[in-house]
Parts: sequence; structure tokens; C-alpha cells
Amino acid sequence: MQSLGHHVGIPGEKGAYVLILRCSVSEKLTIGRLGVLDVEPGYYLYAGSALGPGGLKARLRHHARASGKPHWHIDYLRASTDLEEIWFAAGSVRREHQWAAALAGLRGATTPMPGFGSSDCNCETHLFHTRRKPSGASLWRRLRAIDPGHPRIIAAPGSHPELR
Repeated sequence: MQSLGHHVGIPGEKGAYVLILRCSVSEKLTIGRLGVLDVEPGYYLYAGSALGPGGLKARLRHHARASGKPHWHIDYLRASTDLEEIWFAAGSVRREHQWAAALAGLRGATTPMPGFGSSDCNCETHLFHTRRKPSGASLWRRLRAIDPGHPRIIAAPGSHPELR
């Protein structure tokens, strides 16, 4: 069985990812037309995919910076959070829905805003909140239960030099 690994580079390949965002303040944040999110201290976990040009490297580089002109729901939340870590797996299969289902089952995970990041799919949400930072190994175990052939998950710090 493969386990969570650490990686020195973020590939330009397509793939799925989870952003682990740390928040230290409470505030109300308007998320585009979706509505108002009551942001609370703790960790926000966002499942997404990078299937377009530039793959994971381009998408994660976008998410590493707070956007002055938000495009996606997550861009609004990034302005109030710190990117602590990224978990990703390369591959052209659309896996963010599996990842969202696995995140929903993590101990202590709650759904802070239905519809967040999931306006183009049938998932309730792609955003979850936990008081404590979850381990990548717990996500890996859940994903392997859903899909025994799931590729290895790589962990990278949110301050990874390739994201600058």
C-alpha cells in the first residue's frame, strides 16, 4: 500500500488537490453570489481539480496568492486564510468529487457552506471546516477505501518555492 509522500516539485500535469487553509479570526465573508460565509478559526479544507492548461502547478500557484479579483469561490476565502499545506495527486481522472466525499467523513469535519466550489457538480460542497488540522494519512485511508487504485497523495507546504 502506498502512503502519503512528500514531493520536491509540483508537476504541470493534471490532477486533484486539497488546500489546507488556516484561519485565526471570526468574520463574515461574502462569497460572490453564493452568500455570506461565517468564517471561524480552525482549518478549511478545499477539494479541487486542475485539469486545464498548466495543470497542478498553474492552479496551485493561483491559489497560493490572495486574488485581488476573485474568480472562484475559494478566491474569496483565500483573502482571510493562510495556505498551510497542499495535498495533491497527478492524473487526468476527475477525482475532486471522491476527495470531497472523503473529506466529509473526516472526524470533526463540518460543512460551513453548502454549494461552495460545487456549483458545477452534484456534491453538497467542496469546502469543509475542522478545529484541528487533519492528517493526510486519514484522507489517504478514506480514498483507498473508495478507490483501491487511487494514486499516491503528495504533500507540499503552502510556502513551496514553486508557488511564488
